[in-house]
Amino acid sequence: MNDFQKLIQVLDQTDAAFVLLLCHRSADADAICSAYALQCLLKRFKPDVVTEIGCPQGVNKPSKVLLEHMPITVNLKPNIESADVIMLLDLNTIDQLDEVADIIRKSKAPKIIIDHHYPNLQTTEICKLCVIDDKAAANCEIVYRLYVQAKEKPDLNEAKALFIGIAFDTRHFALASSVTLQIIGKLVTAGIDAQETLATFALPIDTSERLAKLKACKRAKIIRVNEWIIALSHVSAYQASGAKSLVDLGAHMSAVAGMKNGKIEISLRSSRQFVEGTSINLGKDIAAPLGEWLQGVGGGHAMAAGVSGTGEIEPTLKQCLMLLKKQITKKA
Repeated sequence: MNDFQKLIQVLDQTDAAFVLLLCHRSADADAICSAYALQCLLKRFKPDVVTEIGCPQGVNKPSKVLLEHMPITVNLKPNIESADVIMLLDLNTIDQLDEVADIIRKSKAPKIIIDHHYPNLQTTEICKLCVIDDKAAANCEIVYRLYVQAKEKPDLNEAKALFIGIAFDTRHFALASSVTLQIIGKLVTAGIDAQETLATFALPIDTSERLAKLKACKRAKIIRVNEWIIALSHVSAYQASGAKSLVDLGAHMSAVAGMKNGKIEISLRSSRQFVEGTSINLGKDIAAPLGEWLQGVGGGHAMAAGVSGTGEIEPTLKQCLMLLKKQITKKA
């Protein structure tokens, strides 16, 4: 029995009338597009089941543009208690949903996770079905496989959604694997104009993000650990952009921290050379233990991860560096 058949089996066993597809906080294009494509696929097999995409912690700026151009509807205040089945899309841990996480834990509805991050045991333990592949470049890639397993072809809007989700999560295919590019090729055959689609959702960088990236570089502390160059910095917003900029400038690995609503948030990025040379998975080896240290949560991919919790910037960056040094020495 393949994953799609198992998913349908859960719906059948539950006699589900309402299925809620949940996305993480500040939901990005990959989360929303994978939820939309899966919603469309479910409607083909379960037309009488009500499906809804929930983004209880809002959507990010590119996703707002996405929702203006695509026939996707999201509910910012979903009724989680009423769901017969809860599906977690691109959601490594339910703690990413803050106060909503407790409602999900208390819900007796079967939970299904479809994700491409390193598995979080606390979340997978409460799920009836886990469809996880941390080697997938985007969550939309996993949902596309469900279409293949269901022997269904995405229509134009579904293909465009999957294409957009993969494009955003792979930095316009810079992080795409050979398998990912094969999927892109098949999606394009549905009639997508790749150049036009990418241009539609290409947002200009606003001034505040530009300043954050420059400040991250200006404030960076550079450390050499063996042959690796590590950059640590802090900004009040756009930590992910700052971390990416430091790697683009030459750091093998970067960590950029900031405070938001009394909590600390850290974005981690690395080059492919760093991952291949150290065998360090940022999500598993650095973000997860750092999240525990902060009594919060951490996770992500081999080359990109995030952490949030309770703490101060300087001690947290020192702890991050300590974890890095330990892993580099361990894996040397």
